[in-house]
Amino acid sequence: MTPPLFAVATDGGLDAFEGLNNAVPVAPFSLNFGNKSYRMDEITREGLYRELQTNPAHPTSSQPTPQDWAEADREASGGTLPVLALTISSGLSGSRNAAEQARAVVPGIPVTIVDTRTLSAAQAFQVHAAATAAQRGETLETALDWVRRTAEETELYFTIETLEYLRRGGRIGRVQATLGGLLNLKPVITVDRTTAAYTNVGRARSYKGAIEAVAAQVTGRYGEGTPLRVGLLYGSVREDADVLLEAIKARHPVVWSGFAGVNPVLNVHTGPRALGVAAAPGNWVWER
Repeated sequence: MTPPLFAVATDGGLDAFEGLNNAVPVAPFSLNFGNKSYRMDEITREGLYRELQTNPAHPTSSQPTPQDWAEADREASGGTLPVLALTISSGLSGSRNAAEQARAVVPGIPVTIVDTRTLSAAQAFQVHAAATAAQRGETLETALDWVRRTAEETELYFTIETLEYLRRGGRIGRVQATLGGLLNLKPVITVDRTTAAYTNVGRARSYKGAIEAVAAQVTGRYGEGTPLRVGLLYGSVREDADVLLEAIKARHPVVWSGFAGVNPVLNVHTGPRALGVAAAPGNWVWER
């Protein structure tokens, strides 16, 4: 096997899938409950749900520091390789700015930064593309092409039981405007390709209806019968992801599927019960 010509790092916007090449160094986000602070790898999803139920302080999240990014870059590089760093959408976090600042902390490591303009499972797809290129000994230019093409064909849709957590976190934006404050509706949300921030693309009156609405968005984007790769996401109710997968399978051949729990930092903005999917057509771009 050809030795890698570069390494890959990412940040805590990633929801990693066991079936993908997602095991790369991560610049972590942090969770803050009043005076208590956790790095995202120091609290489980179950621990988060306990805190949400018992802690009167509403949690906030903190982006990785430049030092966090520098540590991830060093770990990825091993002191020898250039690094391809993929960040959560700059429309949702300042992580990219921290990654830029980290270059001054590790001047001996060439770092190429890519704003994924998404997060979670869709970020996982881009990390998989980059890491696969690295493992195969491809050039950085090839990896950037694979990441770009993966980004262009991948969509992320999710729904949540309540908008309260997005509202408290200040990330509701156009979602709130579109719903006109009718917080009893269940939104279907995506990341706008122009602003790289959340936008609402659908709604339902029940959570069951919202799951169907997410599946309908996938079909509307790719066309019924199109073979798909799908990365399913779930919050406090794992079975929700199974229901969504079956709804998608009723409309599409599924050539790959995986499941991941929404990480605690992202889950704090969605609220405990959340459900999502990253979808893309057919095989991976390097398999065509």
